[in-house]
Amino acid sequence: MATQSVQRMSRLMARTLREDPADAETLSHRLLVRAGYVRRSSAGVWTWLPLGKRVLDNVSRIVREEMDAIGGQEVLLPALLPKEPYEVSGRWSEYGDLLFRLRDRKGADYLLGPTHEEIFTLVVKDQCTSYKDLPVMLYQIQTKYRDEARPRSGVLRGREFQMKDSYSFDVSDEGLAESYALHRAAYQRIFTRLGLDHRIVSAVSGAMGGSASEEFLAPAAAGEDTFVDCPACDYAANTEAVAFVPESAAEAGAGHPPLEEIPTPDTPTIETLAAHLGVPASATLKNLLVKVDGEITAVGVPGDREVDLGKLGEHLAPAVVELVTAEDFVDRPDLVRGYVGPQGFGKVPYIADPRVAPGTSWVTGANKPDTHARNVVCGRDFEVDRYLDVVVVEPGDPCPQCGAGLRLDRAIEVGHIFQLGRKYADAFGLDVLGREGKPVRVTMGSYGIGVSRAVAALAEQTADERGLSWPAEVAPADVHVVAAGKAVQLALAEAAASALAESGLRVLLDDRAGLSPGVKLTDAELIGVPWIVVAGRRSAESVVELQHRATGAREELSLDEALNRLREAR
Repeated sequence: MATQSVQRMSRLMARTLREDPADAETLSHRLLVRAGYVRRSSAGVWTWLPLGKRVLDNVSRIVREEMDAIGGQEVLLPALLPKEPYEVSGRWSEYGDLLFRLRDRKGADYLLGPTHEEIFTLVVKDQCTSYKDLPVMLYQIQTKYRDEARPRSGVLRGREFQMKDSYSFDVSDEGLAESYALHRAAYQRIFTRLGLDHRIVSAVSGAMGGSASEEFLAPAAAGEDTFVDCPACDYAANTEAVAFVPESAAEAGAGHPPLEEIPTPDTPTIETLAAHLGVPASATLKNLLVKVDGEITAVGVPGDREVDLGKLGEHLAPAVVELVTAEDFVDRPDLVRGYVGPQGFGKVPYIADPRVAPGTSWVTGANKPDTHARNVVCGRDFEVDRYLDVVVVEPGDPCPQCGAGLRLDRAIEVGHIFQLGRKYADAFGLDVLGREGKPVRVTMGSYGIGVSRAVAALAEQTADERGLSWPAEVAPADVHVVAAGKAVQLALAEAAASALAESGLRVLLDDRAGLSPGVKLTDAELIGVPWIVVAGRRSAESVVELQHRATGAREELSLDEALNRLREAR
């Protein structure tokens, strides 16, 4: 093992803080700033200081090693991209306000790349002409840009972030499945090496398109994603991908009395209606009005459930879904606010959750002020134009795989893999000459890892009340050597740091003058290197204290014993 250099804290740009930053909302945000890993440059934009850059580079190194191991070839594409390819794919408009758009001095439109499917497709179209050139897997680790409306949680959700994006190109669906499986296994190895507790969950493809999609989630209280898992089987999914399995449809109208309108004054909400009629909320039909690309559409769900707008948006992507406003009811006498029912909707498209199955009977709005209707039967009194699973998933909902009650948890999305298929190949005419001498349309996969987000996810999962606590493979150093203060202690610390560096260990040496041992030890725990060596009260005997940061275990050892222990632990 090559000799490593010793990083002296007296020369390190890493000013630690005793108080949390005022705008910090999450544990990783607080600790990465306090420990001197990052500093805020502007809203959603962060400077990575030396300690933070080391961790970021270690994550990137692990990603590179595993991507290279499956045959990935690293490239680096520009971040400043022309508008035209994104117009061809439709994402110039689909991305909306998320895109950073700019114009050069000649009036040409550009964007800062949020993701690079279009450009990778064009690179392969330029370089590959025959089936003999495929399969190929290309990847890059690059800064991406998205104009988040509310950047938050430090580096977890920023406007500028580090991402590994890779793309596979195959001549068949079977080849795509193999490339997808290679990436999936590589991702499992990456996150295991990083020390991230993670779950692989089914996801929806949304605007990305494609036939298959899975997310890699790191469970954490600060997570913005909610996922479900089943305690009785191996089912796990993002809540937006959970599919309700409906019971067999009943014959519409069988055994149900005729529809009846009833006066229900002052009952514009499900709660007031259920109380007024003495029925459970689950017996009522809630009809939410939204606009889909500007067209008013109704969404029906049982009254005891809520519509998951994110789920609805994913199902309908790339269409834009918005809630209606008071202005949308003007000149629409057929839509009575608070009393909308699907019977007699006319030209309003009706989307319903599968729970609103044919043959089910409901209490719902009568499309008249202060009036509801009961015995409104699906398939007899109204029709559903499209069924979509759009309710907010709740704990205890049945597992689609085995029927047991589901559990919900929060997580950070750290990776996402897609079988894109031919969406982008079709858009750009990506063909190669096949075995039979005829053009063959290429099929693609897209695979992303949030590199900077993985740093924050690790901080969320491994930190404790004392500070950060990095896994060995990503830590900015292997050992943090602390000199308590006196000359004999500094001399022993210097000797320990040199010996450890000669053994190939990465060493951070706290040689700062004028600081108390308590301050140095507090900083060592805050910074979170896996091992801490303290040259303290028994330095004259060449005895040090060896601390394991994650467990808090401490023991006094001779310097030689401590060095041997650390070499073995490497």
